[in-house]
Order: sequence, then structure tokens, then C-alpha cells
Amino acid sequence: MPDRPFAESCVENRVPIFAVLQPRLCDCRHLLEIGSGTGQHAVYFAADLPHLVWQTSDRAENHPGIMAWLAEAALPNVEPPVDLDVLTDDWPASRFDAVFSANTAHIMSTAAVEAMFRGVGRVLRPGGLFLLYGPFNYDGAYTSESNARFDAWLKQRDPAMGIRDLGWLTGLAANAGLALTEDIEMPVNNRTLVWQRSGPTEHGA
Repeated sequence: MPDRPFAESCVENRVPIFAVLQPRLCDCRHLLEIGSGTGQHAVYFAADLPHLVWQTSDRAENHPGIMAWLAEAALPNVEPPVDLDVLTDDWPASRFDAVFSANTAHIMSTAAVEAMFRGVGRVLRPGGLFLLYGPFNYDGAYTSESNARFDAWLKQRDPAMGIRDLGWLTGLAANAGLALTEDIEMPVNNRTLVWQRSGPTEHGA
């Protein structure tokens, strides 16, 4: 088993993110995490959500690190990662009560963000939630100078990366049958956007 990868940001943001997730996931039974990264969020959140099966996912090269965290935690409600490059891999055949993703939209390409929303629209049950955490722009404007610097740094790494505008995301969501229900302020100039799949809630179906 490889050494566990470690992301300091997961330690810094896990408490405020959990405060958002816990009340919104209390009736959910099956969640898909897109871009599980190191696996830290999965083991931290799932430990305090024992009623919920947490399905990890990421590109194949990140699976060993995720598995190292899962092996250490030995939680019965966290599933090993499935291959999920949103542009090229098949999405899970299961339907989920919720989808969660943190700090992914700004490091994905534009095409990948579009593919993510299409996929989420397919795998969410009617009434299910998509909780997306990260920095976002509003009407083309940054919410802070630090976000503007971060966006410039991202675009230097890859012009296809960048902080996404809420207006653009709202259009993608609408095409996928998702409506924005909450826009929650988070520490360090981040937000959690909560989208709901159209149709009646089907928890446990």
C-alpha cells in the first residue's frame, strides 16, 4: 500500500464543508463523490455520516492514494473508487441521492465541466442534490483579489482551467435538469453551490 497522499486544503476546509453537508444529506442513502483526490474528504465525512454509502471516484492514477486512506480508515460505508474521468469514462450505472465535488470545476477544462454537469444530471435521482464546493465568479467578476490571482495562476498552468462563472454554470445545470437552490458563503472566498434535480424526491427508491 503506498503512502497516503496529503492535501492541507482538505484539513482546512473539512469542518465548514461538513457543516453544510450534514443537514442536507441526512435523508440521503447513496452519494457519489466526483474527484475524490487524496481520499481525505471521503473518510472524514463518511465517518460522521454512517447512514450514507459514500462512493469515491477519480481518474485511475489517483486510485492508489485514495485506497491508502480507505484502508487506514476501514469504514464500512465508503466504497473503493471507480474510474471516472468525466470526459472519457463511463459513469456509474447506479442512481444517487446526492453528488458531491470539491475544488474540481476550476481545474477541469471547460469541456470537462460541461461533461460533469451532463453526467450529474443522468446519475442523480429526481429530487437529488449536487453540492459543488470551490471559488466562483459572479457576472464575470471575482469575489476577491486572491481569487483573481488564483485564476491567473490556473490559466498560466493551463488556459483551459479557471474559476467558473455562476451564470455559465447555471445554464449547464438547467440543461441537465438541475436548479440552483442554495449559494452558501464559505471561508477563504469559496462557496458551496447546491443544485437539485427536477422531479419529486425518491430517497430509498
